Amino acid sequence: MVKSALLYLFLFFVLDARAQNNPGGQQTSGTDLKRPRLVIGIVVDQMRWDYLYRYYDRYSANGGFKRLLNEGFSCENTFIPYIPTVTACGHTSIYTGSVPAINGITGNEWWDYDLGKDVYCTEDDNTTTIGGATRAGQMSPHNLLVTTIGDELRLATNFRSKVIGIALKDRAAILPAGHSANAAYWYEEATGNWISSSYYMSELPGWVKELNAKKLPDQYFSLGWNTIYPLNTYVQSTPDVEPHEYRPFGRAAKGFPYDLSQFAGKNYGILHVTPYGNTFTLEMARAAINGESLGAGTETDMMAISLSTPDYIGHTFGPNSVEAEDDFLRLDKDLGDFLDFLDKKLGKGGYLVFLTADHGAAHVPFFMAQHKIPSGNAVDTTYSGDLNKLLKARFGSDKLLIDVSNYQVKLNRSLIKQLHISKDTVDKIILDYLSAQPGIYRAFVIDKINETTLNATIKTAVINGYYPQRSGDIQLIFKPQWIENFENGGTTHGEWNPYDSHIPLLWYGWNIKPGHTSRETYMTDIASTIASLLHIQMPSGSVGHVITEISP
Repeated sequence: MVKSALLYLFLFFVLDARAQNNPGGQQTSGTDLKRPRLVIGIVVDQMRWDYLYRYYDRYSANGGFKRLLNEGFSCENTFIPYIPTVTACGHTSIYTGSVPAINGITGNEWWDYDLGKDVYCTEDDNTTTIGGATRAGQMSPHNLLVTTIGDELRLATNFRSKVIGIALKDRAAILPAGHSANAAYWYEEATGNWISSSYYMSELPGWVKELNAKKLPDQYFSLGWNTIYPLNTYVQSTPDVEPHEYRPFGRAAKGFPYDLSQFAGKNYGILHVTPYGNTFTLEMARAAINGESLGAGTETDMMAISLSTPDYIGHTFGPNSVEAEDDFLRLDKDLGDFLDFLDKKLGKGGYLVFLTADHGAAHVPFFMAQHKIPSGNAVDTTYSGDLNKLLKARFGSDKLLIDVSNYQVKLNRSLIKQLHISKDTVDKIILDYLSAQPGIYRAFVIDKINETTLNATIKTAVINGYYPQRSGDIQLIFKPQWIENFENGGTTHGEWNPYDSHIPLLWYGWNIKPGHTSRETYMTDIASTIASLLHIQMPSGSVGHVITEISP
């Protein structure tokens, strides 16, 4: 008894001493467990990898991109390992370390065979809008089938860590933040305000209301949009006014400068297509860090920021436009200001930042044709119309085809069975038609991909993007430089090609040493690397690998 009592007292004093020496409880295997105060993910929507260097000479020494490149670590050959390379899939895969075949997010929207209807990736009729005047807040991550790195951080700290997502696009805020996030905020076009969902809260926090009350979009509109430098210095762009560019500011608005004052109080959606969308998003991020005291507690917090504006500008004007170049030069300054804010708030080295993209973009086919490079537009509505006619002529029904979208043909599987129609015959009719179309490189039945002779990179991308109940039946692979739709101008993304799938990946701040690697890495490696740095479990669907140059 005496020995037991003495042993008990000894253990009590030893454990008590350890607790006193480590009040935060951050210790593992007898070694101090060190974590950054705040992890910040920055996803630049539609940022091709080459933008890091295309505009490098014009980026400011005190801006964001040169600081991240020169003082941080760059993974120069980071790729997206699946198709379609679109926003919802990209943001999801970054933060889950998984692919659509596992996480279930197969597009921005998809035909759901279980539900028998079109589904938007984050729609949730069981929620209500918080802080807004429309249904734009009826959203949640409930369609996401796996955890995010934010979920795993919350689990690892018994939900003491805070995780928040912020983006103009709802899907770009919600899916990265994950299921257990404290909040996600996105932009309501009808009001110009930041809103959320009842999934997260019953009322907007006071700091969000205060920011909304400033009506910053109206202030931005009053500034107009002119090039930040003299127009004749934009030598990396095509001339200011090109026939393949859309005109979102009105038919009379032919190039810089753009008068935005006409939209104040009337059309808040136009903010998306101006550099001020980036400015507003980072202003919201600063307000969240201050309002929620992120990085000020004993546990590591996380913020997922997505900068949606480059995607809107890219789709509208194209990668070679003055508008795209000016947007990135302005974003460089905004990022520099944001890093300065973090230094003052958390101290240099007190936070960890990674910057990447959800996808790239193709050059505008019209622009490519001007320079004798093969290119073109494939119109999915034309495919749908033609295929419906062919199937009706053969089988007497115009309901066998659901649609052609996400680079896939979706068939009415239940009706085909109900009418006792041979699926192989339906497939052959469709494949014969598609194979004859000028822009299509390959078309094949997805669940027979192992019987298809196909380049290994493309085959892997198709398999990684295929979730049977949320994917189509026949896959389309376009020829290089061909894009889906946008036949009247602008551009898009979604395919396996490097212009769509080669993305930047920069690491900066806490425990990051300057350097770079040319080794091939993947979007799906990001979450695993963060998990390794934080000594927490990787997300439940993760297939990525730790980037050992970052976290040995």
